[in-house]
Formats: sequence, structure tokens, C-alpha cells
Amino acid sequence: MTERRARKPAGTATPGTEAAAATDEDGGDTIHAFTDGACSGNPGPGGWGVVLRWRGHEKELSGADPATTNNRMELMAAIAALESLRRPAGIVIHTDSAYLKDGITKWIHAWRRNGWRTADKKPVKNVELWQRLAAAAERHRVSWRWLKGHAGHAENERADALARAAIAELRARAAEDSAP
Repeated sequence: MTERRARKPAGTATPGTEAAAATDEDGGDTIHAFTDGACSGNPGPGGWGVVLRWRGHEKELSGADPATTNNRMELMAAIAALESLRRPAGIVIHTDSAYLKDGITKWIHAWRRNGWRTADKKPVKNVELWQRLAAAAERHRVSWRWLKGHAGHAENERADALARAAIAELRARAAEDSAP
């Protein structure tokens, strides 16, 4: 898996977006992470993107995997956001993935009790990523917010663009590596 990180000052949030309307009870100390995963074919090459925002600063993260699924990339985006934080913090993770949000807020408790098996007694898919996400989340005060994907939400669209750019970069490197 490849990963790219970039840091830049935050621009003004688009009016009407969740970030523009967000008021944090802790005086702005809450980090907002906008995450997305993408896959070209499912399974196929995939990418993930994160836009982190805190106190007027923005950091972008992205990565790719040559053979993966969309759900794995959604999980990796949230994992990357949490693992990028150097100290415990309050963080709101904004995701357009019901699989991610429901998995971490509802299903994971039963999975753990059942030895990482579903209600049908089948092994949980992507268990190593769910375990990694749970471990990363334990260090922080995490809130999970679902937002509708591809609905003009500026930060979600940017996270999607980062994920798709990571796929394109992965493909370009693969083409260079296979050139004579």
C-alpha cells in the first residue's frame, strides 16, 4: 500500500457544509476528519483520502492498494486519520460509508463478544482492519457522522478526489515499473 501526505493552511469552508456550520464545545479543539475510499472495480485497485481540519489548518492524507475493495479503503481512510494523530484528541470522523459508521458504532460490539463472528456465525470480513480501527479509536474521543456521498459536500468531494488521485498515481507507477 502506498501513502501520501500533504499539509496546507485551511481555506474557508464552503457555506452550508457541515464544517462551516460546526461549532465545537471545546473552543475549536476538535479535529474534523473527512474520509472516503474508492475502488476501480470492486475488487480492484483502490485508494483512500482524508482531509483533516483543526484550528484553521488542513492536512491531506491518501494512499492506495493494488488489489482491494471499496469497504477496505473506507476503513483505511478512518484508520489513517486516527493513526496520524500524535496525541489523544477529540475527533469527528465524517464518512459517507454506512458500512464504516454502522460497523464501528453498532456491529463491532457483538463481533467482539462473538469472537469476531457475525450473527450468522461467519467470520467478520476485513477483521484485521476492524481490529486496527478499534485500537486506533481507543486513544481518542471519537464521534462518527454519516454524510451523503457525492452530494456536493466540499470536504467529502475532496477526500474522494484524493482517493481517486491515489489510484491514478498507483496505476502510473505500475505502468512505469512494467515499461521496458
